Amino acid sequence: MDIATIVKEAVDKLLNDKALLEAFKKDPIGTVEKKLGIDLPNDQIEAVVKGIQAKIGVDDAVGMLGKLKGLLGKK
Repeated sequence: MDIATIVKEAVDKLLNDKALLEAFKKDPIGTVEKKLGIDLPNDQIEAVVKGIQAKIGVDDAVGMLGKLKGLLGKK
């Protein structure tokens, strides 16, 4: 399995579980390794964490823009 697939699956899990997402925000590496059960060498775990953070950051920004449009009455 490649890093991109691991990142996508992890992001899906994190976005569907608020407690898991909060744990990831506090301890990204520990959450990826222990709670998501991803066992990779350290350099690959760091790549996964960075990929997840980048993806979640984009998703958070898109979500915020959608909420802002809703507040402004635009769709």
